[in-house]
Amino acid sequence: MEKQVMHVVMLPWSAFGHMMPFFQLSIALAKSGFKVSFVSTPKNIQRLPKPPPDLSTLINFVELQLPTLDNQFLPDGAEATVDIPFDKIQYLKIAYDLLKNPFEQFVVSQSPDWIVTDMISTWVGKIAQQHSVSVVHFSVFSATTHAFFGPELLVGYDKEKLRSSPESLTSVPEWVDFPSSLAFRSFEAKNVYAGFYETNASGMVDVDRVAYAIHGSQAVAVRSCPEYEGEYLNLLEKIFGKPVIPVGLLPPENHKGRDQITDESWIKIFQWLDEQKPRSVVFVGFGSECKLTKDQVYEMACGLELSGLTFLWALRKPNWADDDVDALPSGFGQRTHGRGVVSIGWAPQLEILGHPSIGGSLFHSGWGSIIETLQFGHCLVVLPLIIDQPLNARILVEKGLAVEVERREDGSFTRDDIAKALTLAMVSEDGEKLRVRAREAAVIFKDRKLHQHYFDRFVDYLKLNVVKKDK
Repeated sequence: MEKQVMHVVMLPWSAFGHMMPFFQLSIALAKSGFKVSFVSTPKNIQRLPKPPPDLSTLINFVELQLPTLDNQFLPDGAEATVDIPFDKIQYLKIAYDLLKNPFEQFVVSQSPDWIVTDMISTWVGKIAQQHSVSVVHFSVFSATTHAFFGPELLVGYDKEKLRSSPESLTSVPEWVDFPSSLAFRSFEAKNVYAGFYETNASGMVDVDRVAYAIHGSQAVAVRSCPEYEGEYLNLLEKIFGKPVIPVGLLPPENHKGRDQITDESWIKIFQWLDEQKPRSVVFVGFGSECKLTKDQVYEMACGLELSGLTFLWALRKPNWADDDVDALPSGFGQRTHGRGVVSIGWAPQLEILGHPSIGGSLFHSGWGSIIETLQFGHCLVVLPLIIDQPLNARILVEKGLAVEVERREDGSFTRDDIAKALTLAMVSEDGEKLRVRAREAAVIFKDRKLHQHYFDRFVDYLKLNVVKKDK
């Protein structure tokens, strides 16, 4: 009798920094012969890339309507964190929790073999238990980030031991028993503490959400590899007391190349890049989730100008700017004409990073962007802003892979700080070690065979550890 195809349901949190890794994991599973149901809301699904045509029969997008809340809490049409200011994300969690019943109905109707769950959905474990479905928690963060929170991510951990103030986040945790610089700065700790340890409008503390998500899972899969953070992966397995499986870095599919780009302005930008010297251009990109203030954008612009370096800046139009001209300091475009290009709006990031004239990147040090950038061996200048970014930045600096922009005690930075970090990374003699280390790291980050090896081991785990269904 022919063996049935194994069916996996993916349930990411409604943020593109989560949905995209879940999408990449879905493609990798479909390539391994799994049937995948990717569950999200209609608008989020429309905004995802299309899977390769040869996998379209194996990947099914399942639209669950996001329940509406009062407009003052969640604006109409807001289905992902990118659609709302940071302080409204707590209300998106309320709406997301209301997906529990429709999600359970879907699970009952499909009887899948596995659910791959994210950090927000505390209710998946119970649904899976009631209907005999196996669960794996997929972390879109590095193992390093989870290791910082350590035993606090265990259900039943003594709450008295919980970090009691933002200051308690500013030192290396006692359970990290090897040399490490894993800690937040004071100005970062304040926001992280409020976001992770204080009860929000959803009625839950985020540290508890992650704990329940991990508790309800048989294993934790991490988008990582031992070659980058082996000791942190080992530490996590010790703390969680369940398998922690690196699935490899899931490097994005080879970019299609610029011949697929039809946008006239980007065709011109790539022609401009062709004229620049190899590895001479800094790419600046902070994605859509980091909402930069006017001071931050203006100081960044003046720092780029001051550095004298050639740059390409993909800038999302800030909500404080009346128009594209207002988004940058007066006269900036004229003063940097010829050696700098600013594109406001969408940018083909992988195609840019893959261009031979790009030599470095100024960015927020989000884990997905680190993976994309280091596969090309670019030197990194990091300016971490939210959530896990500061922890990633500390480890990159510790490994000699990045320069971090210096900041004041209140988190502010100046044009001089930007110019100094860029010059060190891109052209100074002192930065040569960094540039060499980045090219060495690229050997690991772009090694598809290595990452496929880890992914194959994850596939084997799924095949061998599925819960047996009651007949």
